[in-house]
Amino acid sequence: MDFIARNFRWLMLLSGVLTATMFYGLFAPQEALQSMFGASFDGQLQSLVVRSWSALVGLMGVLLIYGALSPKHRVLCAIIAALSKAIFVSLLLTHGQDYLSKAAPAIALDLLVIIFTLLFLLAVQKRRSA
Repeated sequence: MDFIARNFRWLMLLSGVLTATMFYGLFAPQEALQSMFGASFDGQLQSLVVRSWSALVGLMGVLLIYGALSPKHRVLCAIIAALSKAIFVSLLLTHGQDYLSKAAPAIALDLLVIIFTLLFLLAVQKRRSA
């Protein structure tokens, strides 16, 4: 577990960069929705929602990058981003079965981040109690 605690910043940095790529949905919401879920939309409200979602996901990426670079804030950033990813995965699994095959890469990456975040938090807790 010490290995995870020592190297967690690299996972945060990599997953943060990948997550931040969702900012492109601000500029190309139709393409973002198509590439992520294989779906399209035809209205202004859907465009607004996809753009907003893309911005929030992109900000989670920025938060992961910041946490990777700031040891003082790493735990908080990791918890917030992992919770966001857990909500996304949970919603997809419970309400988005039609999109699971297209979103499988994102789900896999998010699950890895969630699992490693939990292991990281356990390692941090172990260090603090030692």
